Amino acid sequence: MIPRRFGSALALLLALAGAAGCANVPESSDVQVLRQISEGEGGALPPGPVEGSNPLDLVRDFVFASGSSADEHGSARRFLASDAAGWDDAASLTVLDGQFDTVPAPGAQNASTGITTIRIRGTAVGRMSSSGSFEPDQATFQEDVTVVRRDGQWRISSVPAGVVVPLSIFRDNHRQVRTWFVDPVRRLAVADLRYVPTVPAKAQASRALELLLAGPSPALLGAAVSQLPPGAQLRSNAAVGPDGALIVDLTGLGDLDEPARQLLAAQVVLTLAEVNVAKVRLLVDGEPLLHDRPELTREDVAALSAEVQPGADVPGLVVAGGRVRQLTGPEPSAPLPGPVGNGAYDVESAASTGNGQRLAAVVRIGGRRTLLVGGGLNGGVSPVSLNAATMTRPSWTPTGGEVWTVLDGAVVARVLVDSAGPARTGQVNADELAALGPIRDLRLSRDGMRVVAVVGGGLYTAAVARSIDGEVAIRNIHRLRPNDLGEVVAADWRSAESIVAVTRGMEMLVGQVSVDGLVVQQVLGNNLTPPLTAIAAASNRPLLVTDQTGVWSFAGGDQAAWRQVLGGAPDGVPLYPG
Repeated sequence: MIPRRFGSALALLLALAGAAGCANVPESSDVQVLRQISEGEGGALPPGPVEGSNPLDLVRDFVFASGSSADEHGSARRFLASDAAGWDDAASLTVLDGQFDTVPAPGAQNASTGITTIRIRGTAVGRMSSSGSFEPDQATFQEDVTVVRRDGQWRISSVPAGVVVPLSIFRDNHRQVRTWFVDPVRRLAVADLRYVPTVPAKAQASRALELLLAGPSPALLGAAVSQLPPGAQLRSNAAVGPDGALIVDLTGLGDLDEPARQLLAAQVVLTLAEVNVAKVRLLVDGEPLLHDRPELTREDVAALSAEVQPGADVPGLVVAGGRVRQLTGPEPSAPLPGPVGNGAYDVESAASTGNGQRLAAVVRIGGRRTLLVGGGLNGGVSPVSLNAATMTRPSWTPTGGEVWTVLDGAVVARVLVDSAGPARTGQVNADELAALGPIRDLRLSRDGMRVVAVVGGGLYTAAVARSIDGEVAIRNIHRLRPNDLGEVVAADWRSAESIVAVTRGMEMLVGQVSVDGLVVQQVLGNNLTPPLTAIAAASNRPLLVTDQTGVWSFAGGDQAAWRQVLGGAPDGVPLYPG
């Protein structure tokens, strides 16, 4: 396990270097970059059973062969005896983390009898659902397989329904794609991670369209919607036209106004771009969906992507010594003008909007916490009617119209901020999340569709569901990689698909995790002094963490170690806009 994780740290270095030149979503995806790098586990899938294999090796090779779904897992079926011909390979797909064992099952007959039972044991990281999404569930795994010797060769005579495959083999045989749905409030396209088989490559576009027609994954159910109604379907198979455009002809859409048609175009074109479809001729009942643009590329719809990237001119900040200070820009460590920087308030944490036009700060007053909200990095601030013994660092929605914080580890509060009047407070239905333990950190994703939270030392993701009557709730909660991360201290979004967390464990001080928990990667931490207490992340910006000596920065590329950007600040809380 240790060598694999050091290899993963190198992989992340390379991925961070590549990310520095990436454009905003939907041009790039951090997790996709990581996927290109092999973890060095496993190897080429065996073409079939090796003659003379013993039962343990036979079952192990069967597990590796199960990674390929081609021809209804035709490679894996070559390991089966006729008794197991009815194996239900479509029932489920369980992904194992790294190493697994094949051992004689307790009480199994001796192999000399010609029949025995072999146990597959390891750690499951989760399952791929029928919707093509990965659902995290890290837990001990074991499964028994019966093998028999016939005509001098061992074959599997009984195997439970479903497929079991190591993570490295799963990633070799599946391609990550983002299917795109709609934020019903902002009316913009949001990404939803799925996985499609890499073979046959020509079927990937059709499979991506199937997933799109089926609707959002369980992770975003109730939060994202689709412009494709339940009865929508393809009039004919998608096919490439003479000019190289993929022809997609839909039917059963009902009446769509022009904004809805544009959103539908974004869903289809952005999804197909994930499987290298450069141009789409999008039709409805044989006629162009958008009459002025019969053929569409990703660039035509990119503006409808929901993720907001922090403005390049909006600086990173840090709260240290009770003051909000610049961390990047022309005057590093200089306090901000006004009461949050001049010592008028004892500031504990803060957050600015993506465009830097608004600032929220948690301040200490007489042993209690109060939230201040104001008009940007140079403006004044006013208290909001929130008061608690503890408050988590604030987090803004992508529009800058709401800021969230958690009161006393249990109540998720949101403050509505607009130019029409004073800030108004409301509550988020977070009962399911709070039931898991005290909420120590909570961050909204920069597309506004999810939260990442540190609850009772665990790292969790969930969807933000908004109803038409204005109710807001946290739903579809999943814990990510508890065995690998251990006790988590703080977390932040690096992109809509990637989270970075700091932990109390010595083996992985800083880890990057895909939003669905499929992939976890160790970030270099060789010159940090634990325990770490805070982290800030954003696309195309260096990671920032706080250790016992101050705030440190890591940008990857040729950088071989973290660089200190603010010394003597063990209480520092760095932040990027959002």
